[in-house]
Amino acid sequence: MELDLTKTAVIFVGIIAVGVAALVGAPEAMIPMETGTILMMVAPSMAAFGLICLAIGVKHGEYRAGAAR
Repeated sequence: MELDLTKTAVIFVGIIAVGVAALVGAPEAMIPMETGTILMMVAPSMAAFGLICLAIGVKHGEYRAGAAR
């Protein structure tokens, strides 16, 4: 599967959206955080961590592709 910028962005946003929706929709007994806390603190940190992992993954893929030649 060829991943370009559009597909990568859609998948990235989808994963973050599913994670945030799961946290917001979880029962209060399981996750004792307000919705505002999740949206203002957890979602941005999920996105930042995801971008760091994405950058590391892209660089590793470039390294592996270069080593295969």
